[in-house]
Order: sequence, then structure tokens, then C-alpha cells
Amino acid sequence: MKKRGQIIAAMRKASLANAEKLAVMAHEETGFGRVADKIIKNILAAEKTPGIEDLRSRAYTGDDGMTLVEMAPFGVIGSITPSTNPSSTIINNSISMVAAGNGVVFNPHPSAKKVTLETIAILNQAIFEVGGPKELLTAPLNPTLETSKVIMTHKDIRMLAVTGGEAVVEVAMRSGKKVIAAGPGNPPVIVDETANIKKAANDILRGSSFDNNILCTAEKEAFIINSVFNELRNEMIR
Repeated sequence: MKKRGQIIAAMRKASLANAEKLAVMAHEETGFGRVADKIIKNILAAEKTPGIEDLRSRAYTGDDGMTLVEMAPFGVIGSITPSTNPSSTIINNSISMVAAGNGVVFNPHPSAKKVTLETIAILNQAIFEVGGPKELLTAPLNPTLETSKVIMTHKDIRMLAVTGGEAVVEVAMRSGKKVIAAGPGNPPVIVDETANIKKAANDILRGSSFDNNILCTAEKEAFIINSVFNELRNEMIR
């Protein structure tokens, strides 16, 4: 666990040092979003993704003796990553999965393979420099639908983490493996008379415009009750 802590610290440091570079690469390769917002996403993933601090062992005693509870890794995790948030997804998945003691094989979206492979290379170098395995994170050089199927069906991959569209999530759900998946989102905003209207207007505008609204978590629609509709609209057009 001590070594994992050193590895995660190195991964965070490398991600922060390359946050701008990877944001520029992602924008140039995919054409999605805005560089400034992609930098924010990379920094957020580097700083806030949970590490080993969530992996606390505990022991307790009772009438039946003493029990020790420790978290165990899955082994190798297969991760399918998107074109919308390529570098930040790799940073997030890698930190959390390595912290838990796993190796990861990624299948990047083909239209974001260059930035994804660069992110993996940066993280692998950081891991290796503090004494970790040289290639703990891997990915095919030419990711395709076929390589994603190999990952999803491989006998040595025990869990899948999938970020993508409905089709890939549906395929993962039929794999027979444990799956953590995130597909398209349609997050609504509901504003009623209890809301801070000025703050609501600001948050809706900032959230729905962040990275040109390509995030599945960004606001996509708003439901406003009649009594505050005009007030909210006026705040939003100021």
C-alpha cells in the first residue's frame, strides 16, 4: 500500500504537469470542446480522483472471534474510453484503478487514440520512475471495435469500465463481467421558487457551456416554474 501511495502521487504530479499539453492535443485531434475547459478537467481528475485513502483496512471483534476486512484488487480491468474526455478519463481511471492494485488495458476511441496513448505513456513513465511496473497501463496502438470486443471477452479481464455511447455500453452489459458504465446523459435542471435565481442562472449558463456541452453530466434542459420564469430569463440575458 505504501508503494501504491508513492505511485499515485507520481501519477498526480505528472498529470498536473501535462494538463495543458494533453488538453491541446485532445482538442487538436478530436475537434471537440475548448482547451481551457479541458485543462480544468485534467486538473480535476488529477487532484480529486480518489486514491489509496479510500482503501482502509478494518478489524473488529465479537462473539465469533476477530474479523479483518481488507480490500482486494480485481487484477486486470478493461477500460473503454471516449473521444469527448480522452485524457481526463484516462487520468481518472488510471489513478483509481492503480490505487486499488489493478492493471488496466484501455481501448481508446479511435478518433482520440493519439492523445490517449500519450496520456498512458506519461502515466506509465511516472509509475516506473518511482519503482512501479513499467507497463502497468496498456492499450492497442490501433484501437477498433474488434479490439474492444477482445478486451470485453478476454478471460483474464475480470471487470470492465466503459465510458461511451449507448451501443458500447449495451455490449459491455452483455459481456458477463462486472461492469461500471457511463453512457449518454440528459441532465435536467429544475428551478422553482425556493431557488437562488441569480446563482441558478449563472450555474446553468456555466454548466451548459462548459467544454461546449460535450460532457454527459452537463445541463441539457431546464424546467422552470411560471412564477420565477421571467426573473430567471432576465438574469440569464444580462
